[in-house]
Amino acid sequence: MLHDRVLVSVEQEGERKSSAGILIPATAQMGRRLAWAKVVAIGANVRTVEVDDRVLFDPEDRAEVEVRGDDYILLRERDLHAVAAGRLEDGQTGLYL
Repeated sequence: MLHDRVLVSVEQEGERKSSAGILIPATAQMGRRLAWAKVVAIGANVRTVEVDDRVLFDPEDRAEVEVRGDDYILLRERDLHAVAAGRLEDGQTGLYL
């Protein structure tokens, strides 16, 4: 019953390291930043992603849902900014918009 929606599991948001090796705590305020998540389930009308793909989305435009004690985010397919897929043929980047 997901129709054109994608159910994703957000990657852990904790402490991060900058490219220079500086530790950034999880409580640090940052500008508007997109987030990566792993696709857990897709609706029948979703065409561009498959289960286990990684997708890039805006964390401010999300609907959170709890299923069997686990937290997930429900997104429309049109709200995805990018998809990272390992199923593409050789020579391709595996990342498309």
